[in-house]
Amino acid sequence: MVRHVALLRGVNVNGIAIKSADLKALFADELGIGAVRTLLASGNVLFDTDEADAPALRKRIEQALRKRFGYDAWIVLLTQKQVAAMAKAYPFERIDDERHPYIVFGSDAAMLDEVMEKSGSGDADVEQLKRGKGVLYWQCPRGESLDTPVAKLLAKTRYRSSTTTRNLRTVEKLIDG
Repeated sequence: MVRHVALLRGVNVNGIAIKSADLKALFADELGIGAVRTLLASGNVLFDTDEADAPALRKRIEQALRKRFGYDAWIVLLTQKQVAAMAKAYPFERIDDERHPYIVFGSDAAMLDEVMEKSGSGDADVEQLKRGKGVLYWQCPRGESLDTPVAKLLAKTRYRSSTTTRNLRTVEKLIDG
């Protein structure tokens, strides 16, 4: 069995409300996945499975989410070990009184590359952005995670099906989960 992390995009925002208990029940009861645990109310699911075909598993989970909750569901699916390596590689200051650390997870490398290209790597006076393996590392001013140029770029419809962002503290909880 391998511990996996499913990162759902757009849960409990914009009118898409999913209770953690319902999400856990979907994974455990309807999908038959073991050792399910949800973390926070922002679409983080940890679970164990021996399914080796990650793209097929991702598709199966997305279809079940769409059917059960009636929204256009997209996830990024990783192993917990991958998430741990991504967090460990965070290149910016982890604790900063002025900025928040984020990781932008992606299921499509071309989309992550496009975000990097369009952002110009961010305005260092406002925010920082750096490409990692399967992720973008992002740091922005506290309280402005929806207002910076990179935030506005990531909010575009084009990136909804392939990216999702988590605060580094949340990511570290996923590693411990």
